Amino acid sequence: MSESTTGPWLVAGLGNPGPGYAGNRHNVGFMVADLLAGRMGAAFKAHRTRAQVVEGRIGPPGPGSRRVVVAKPMTYMNLSGGPVTGLADFYKVPVERIIAVHDELDIDFGALRVKLGGGDNGHNGLKSITKSLGSGYHRVRFGVGRPPGRMPVADFVLKDFASTERKELDYFVDRAADAVECLVLDGLDRAQNTYNT
Repeated sequence: MSESTTGPWLVAGLGNPGPGYAGNRHNVGFMVADLLAGRMGAAFKAHRTRAQVVEGRIGPPGPGSRRVVVAKPMTYMNLSGGPVTGLADFYKVPVERIIAVHDELDIDFGALRVKLGGGDNGHNGLKSITKSLGSGYHRVRFGVGRPPGRMPVADFVLKDFASTERKELDYFVDRAADAVECLVLDGLDRAQNTYNT
């Protein structure tokens, strides 16, 4: 199948806009998106869909590479569905070639789970995307662990990573970007076998 019949993939890193949120656990999707953009050697540009986007290719040069649009919705997390749907329409990306990269409370810090479809597990960004698109998109779930003691979930995800976590954060963000690339280039089974550890 030629790429003209398959078109690009859309990778949506989820987070909240603005410097005050930049280091939050909830913004790990933005961190992965920034790294993917850096690997493509491209800078984000404002898009009319209320998102920042980078267009490029991943994979080895030649026919094996894939066209990818990496996006950061510039609405707040709970309104992510609007920009993601707008980008899917603009770039003509079917739902099964959309990847949401997001923080996940039910997985230990740094662990990854790649999956297709499923529920939103209380995640407001996923809830918004699913409401707009249905649930048939891929997810790269980045573990942030559960809040300590009785700390409310909202407070926990809107806090920066702990200093002990920050020592390893770059490694895990790198690994999540690798998982996105593997999913696009090699498919779901390979990505799950390699990264769902």
